Amino acid sequence: MLREFGIGVGMLLKGFRFWRTRPRLMALGLIPAVIAFLLLAAALVPFGFSLGVVTDWATPFADGWISPWREVLRVSLGIVLFIAALALAGAVFTALTLTIGDPFYQRIWRGAEREFGGDEPTGETGFWTTVGEGLRLIALGILVALLTLAIGFIPLVGGFLAGATSIVLTGRLLARELTGRAFDARGLTAYSRSEVLRVSRARVLGFGVATQLCFMVPLGAIVTMPAAVAGSTALARSLVERAAVPVLTPTPPAAPGPIPGPVPMQTRAPAPPSMPAPASPPPSSDA
Repeated sequence: MLREFGIGVGMLLKGFRFWRTRPRLMALGLIPAVIAFLLLAAALVPFGFSLGVVTDWATPFADGWISPWREVLRVSLGIVLFIAALALAGAVFTALTLTIGDPFYQRIWRGAEREFGGDEPTGETGFWTTVGEGLRLIALGILVALLTLAIGFIPLVGGFLAGATSIVLTGRLLARELTGRAFDARGLTAYSRSEVLRVSRARVLGFGVATQLCFMVPLGAIVTMPAAVAGSTALARSLVERAAVPVLTPTPPAAPGPIPGPVPMQTRAPAPPSMPAPASPPPSSDA
């Protein structure tokens, strides 16, 4: 399992190598990433500065507590709220970036397919499919944030468990979303995609966790996003090969064969005439 997890991390590193081999192509992916980052920063920065007000409002019952227990409670709650916000921010950032920069990331994905060799899938991912997947990712990100917030209230270990749960679940969501283009181009249905991801859970988790950790680094999400798109292409190819899922490829139409002529009607041969039965000899008379 640890080996598979490491292979998933290596897929992201393979995507980062594209910055050295295809720098101009990867630079295209910075544009939508910067736009999405600025939109999220406009929401997260005020939220971070107002955490003290939010925690005070959420814990009025602690006003009469003696110090330092009141401060411990509110600081812990602030940390959990910030972790939940980061979990949601990772999902929202990915959905926004992929939707805004769909034409750019289509080129990066195609370039990665050609770079890795083999048969290049010919399917396409429509814009509205990308929008639908993005909305689905945001909805699941909200659920992960709420779950993270609930886990954070566990005494003593809540903060650690909330952080670990947030990284693992958000990482899996990111891996599923980022591999969507490569899977759609190969004609995989939603059920087939789930089966492919299930066969290599540790590998998928390694790629997703590494991506989410890079997103949490200041300005890391901007540089990581193009690499994650390229790395997810390598991940999708390895998952399909490992799960031995048939890929839908267009087949040329069959050459028309000779037109069969009319089939002659067969008639039944007449039955031979029946022979009359031999007459029995006449009975002999006594002399």
